[in-house]
Amino acid sequence: MSNAWMLVATREIVVRALNKGFLIGLAVNIVMIGGLIGFTAYMDGRTQSFDVAVVAGDDAAATALDAAGQEVAASDQEIELSVVRVDDAAAAEAALEDETADAWLSSGADGAAGWSLSGWREPDSGLAALVETTVRDQVMADRATEHGTTMEALTAGSEIETERLDGNPVDPQIVFVAGFVLAFLFFMGTVGSGAMIAGSVIEEKQSRLVEIIATAVPLRQLLAGKIIGSSVIALAQNVLLVVVGLIGASFTDLSAVLPAMTATMVWFVVFFTVGFVAVAALYAVAGSLASRTEDLQYTTSPLMMLLMGVYVVTFSADGVFERVLSYIPPASIVSMPVRVLNGDTLWWEPLVSLLVLVAATLGAVLLSERAYRGALMQTGGRVTWRSALASDRGTTLGA
Repeated sequence: MSNAWMLVATREIVVRALNKGFLIGLAVNIVMIGGLIGFTAYMDGRTQSFDVAVVAGDDAAATALDAAGQEVAASDQEIELSVVRVDDAAAAEAALEDETADAWLSSGADGAAGWSLSGWREPDSGLAALVETTVRDQVMADRATEHGTTMEALTAGSEIETERLDGNPVDPQIVFVAGFVLAFLFFMGTVGSGAMIAGSVIEEKQSRLVEIIATAVPLRQLLAGKIIGSSVIALAQNVLLVVVGLIGASFTDLSAVLPAMTATMVWFVVFFTVGFVAVAALYAVAGSLASRTEDLQYTTSPLMMLLMGVYVVTFSADGVFERVLSYIPPASIVSMPVRVLNGDTLWWEPLVSLLVLVAATLGAVLLSERAYRGALMQTGGRVTWRSALASDRGTTLGA
């Protein structure tokens, strides 16, 4: 049966696609992504309102708040300032305590030493930064007038324009979040689908069904069908999650960097497609090395540790370490797309990294195919990699 692998692959796809656990997990992931994007969009569009108390007669503080209100009104900051006028300091403290005011601005006109922004708890950092800037400008303007000059004259030539020479518009914080998301997709896709492969193999082995299948289907094609079927499902799952994420991002402030993010996601899908083939092959071997379902925890632990390590180090890597990881499989599945988003790769670097990943995948598949054929028919206890690779029985059956 030259096309036996197609039958096996089709069966793997259908069984997985109809699995309730898989569908529920996929739905949960989509809801989580949608919820996260919705929350981000809500926070981005939310207007913060602050009621700031000012003691009667403190004209300097009132003027500063008026200037701050005009500044935020003329900018894109989602902040609203309202002035709450109180009779004295005691009334200001009472307003903070009963939360009719969020903060109290004092210029020191009542005898206090200098300006202060008080809150019943720590004043909001955004409000504090805004008020501090406004007060500084106001004080400097007053002192400039006292010395017969103007603020414009004092600050002339002090403006600084920021420029990123690589031309990449993506903020480092966005790159970090993208790295975390890609690492999460990699980990969930590989571990979830890999566990399904190992479970399928041990189920057939423990029930002795594989002995019947082996009489009609060469073990090499059986393995190929399982790898291809599982890879299709894993890829489809990640593509769906990526598409949902990109569509959701278009409704947030991230829409400005959507082209760069789309290119990164395309690279991630390509790298994941190639790399998962190796992961699927190794998980199939892990299933064949076990003789009982209980053995899977032992046989899959090394793979789990490897994938967990990739998840942890890739989204937090930076600098030279990240560049090195972008060429080392399977970490390159995450690290190279992140570097593409960060804009620090030359055009040929993703291609070279992909070729390295292809070579590593071929090596892993060839090694796994031999171990799979050598271990699948061995029963009675856990099989080691060494004995699986040395087994002549499995090679003969799978020829």
